[in-house]
Amino acid sequence: MTEFNPYILYTNTVETIQPDEQEISRKIVDSMARVNQLMYEKYRHAIRDAHAKSHGILKGELQIYDNLPSHLAQGLFSSAKTYPIIVRFSTAQGSIVPDKMSAFRGMAIKIIGVEGTKLLPELSDALTQDFLLVNYPVIPTGTIKEYLKMQEGLESQANSGELFQKVAQKAAVGVQNVLAAVGLADSTNELSAPGPHILGDTYFSMAALRFGDYVAKINIQPLSENVKELAGKKIDHEIIDQDENAFLTKIIKDFFKNQTASYEMSAQLCTDLEIMPVEDGSVQWPEDKSPYQPVARITFRPQETFSPERRVYGDDVLSFNPFHCLPAHRPLGNIMRVRKLAYETSSRYRHHMNAQPRIEPKSIEELPD
Repeated sequence: MTEFNPYILYTNTVETIQPDEQEISRKIVDSMARVNQLMYEKYRHAIRDAHAKSHGILKGELQIYDNLPSHLAQGLFSSAKTYPIIVRFSTAQGSIVPDKMSAFRGMAIKIIGVEGTKLLPELSDALTQDFLLVNYPVIPTGTIKEYLKMQEGLESQANSGELFQKVAQKAAVGVQNVLAAVGLADSTNELSAPGPHILGDTYFSMAALRFGDYVAKINIQPLSENVKELAGKKIDHEIIDQDENAFLTKIIKDFFKNQTASYEMSAQLCTDLEIMPVEDGSVQWPEDKSPYQPVARITFRPQETFSPERRVYGDDVLSFNPFHCLPAHRPLGNIMRVRKLAYETSSRYRHHMNAQPRIEPKSIEELPD
């Protein structure tokens, strides 16, 4: 008897090019580039157009589970193997803002030792693969039309003469209600609600990606008890008051001085393109229709997470791009298609202005201590 498989097979038809997609995408990227230039003029240093501020650059390992069922043993996860990884924790804004501001947090993962041709032509021979995740399950501006509205709003604020801090504040307030709805901030619309502990959060790909023969979203959630107990835990106000600009860096550094932590990566496979759409990143896929299923474990051992050398390497030398991947894990949907051009444009500008080469590591030993 053949086992029933409810999962949607990946084909080229799961994506649909949107009306005026090329024109809208160009407007978004051009606007981002102009804001990048403004930020360079402010800091005299080029920063990322999103997730500009890092809080920790960690060394770890990704262990693919053995004996995964066939629907999970796909692409990178097709066989049990352990890879070294570099992980960058960050805040979502494209400017350097105080840690106390409400904001999405990011977890960018670079896996080292991944063989096979990669999707981006200029990095096709690299032995790395990236996954980018945020501590929220969807993209609030889930289509390029909505994203363009937000981006143009940010740019208009940046050009208003009240400039940089107001850009960050507008962005923070704009997502405040979304954050509050899921407990990532309070409901006061104050810019002093940093949310729960950054190491206790669950992080999501938000948008869909190809998962070998299937279509999926992925997440990473705490696995070891010491980070499970941080889930939803508010950060002590005494810690915040000591340094409202950098307390997230401090709590990560303090934690990993003498602790090991593990997280679990899982995949949520699409079972119905109507209720689990690819082209609208703002729709949360219902877990009662398709739960997240574990595929790998991430482990971090005690280390110095934010030495000056490590910060420079993570912020100025490395790039993270969701399209730097095996073709089996290509991001899907219009919001991700525009991100492909946006990430590459931003990365080229940042490396050029900072006179830093773009390096894809061949060994974890390249990460400074």
